[in-house]
Amino acid sequence: MEHLLKVTLIGMISGIIGTGIGGLAAFFVSNISNRVLSFILEFSAGLMTAVVCFELLPEAFNLGGTVTSLVGVVIGILVIVLIENFVKELEVVKKGRGKSSLLRAGILMAIGIALHNFPEGFAVGSGFEASLNLGVVLTLVIAIHDIPEGIAMAVPMRAGGFSKWKAFTLTVLSGVPMGFGALLGAILGEISQTFIALCLGFAGGAMLYIVFGELVPESKRLYFGRVSSMGNIIGILCGIIVSVFN
Repeated sequence: MEHLLKVTLIGMISGIIGTGIGGLAAFFVSNISNRVLSFILEFSAGLMTAVVCFELLPEAFNLGGTVTSLVGVVIGILVIVLIENFVKELEVVKKGRGKSSLLRAGILMAIGIALHNFPEGFAVGSGFEASLNLGVVLTLVIAIHDIPEGIAMAVPMRAGGFSKWKAFTLTVLSGVPMGFGALLGAILGEISQTFIALCLGFAGGAMLYIVFGELVPESKRLYFGRVSSMGNIIGILCGIIVSVFN
């Protein structure tokens, strides 16, 4: 029980800290350019890609084999696609209510990221069940990844009319579901090594879809240039370094 509580707290605190740091953008909204935000998004995308490919999935293959791990990957992708469709449906409803486009974008981003933080917490929880090193690496990487997501929430909410503190508070709260995801990942991970592999595969698939289905396209929409691409490359290299020296 104590172990589960620790994993839950680690997941929740890392999610809150990551989105909270990004949420500080609510106090400096006018100073963040699309180029900088694009670079940060691509850096976190590259970092997540490297950790998934060089840490998370190899550990899954080692524990449960290729087939089990790939089944988990497919399930993870499908779950995120369902979440994405749910958020798009919410967007249609919001448009019908005549909300400010900027404020609507911030609110929808907060809902989407809160939902995404659950499978990311799942990765942390199952990662700790696989090994302490993997759990620590995933926690740090996901916390870093949450920073640009916090910025992406806080900036439109602030520009859309929310006060600095309200935008910041909502951004911080979006990191809470990561703790519940970590708890579920740790509970399921205690069943067997094969189940840990399935959980890690699920987390890997979810994270890869978030990277290539959302972070990279969003980055290119904000700024289409070499700076963002360099951010991705630097992120991948940093992820490789973390994997090699872990």
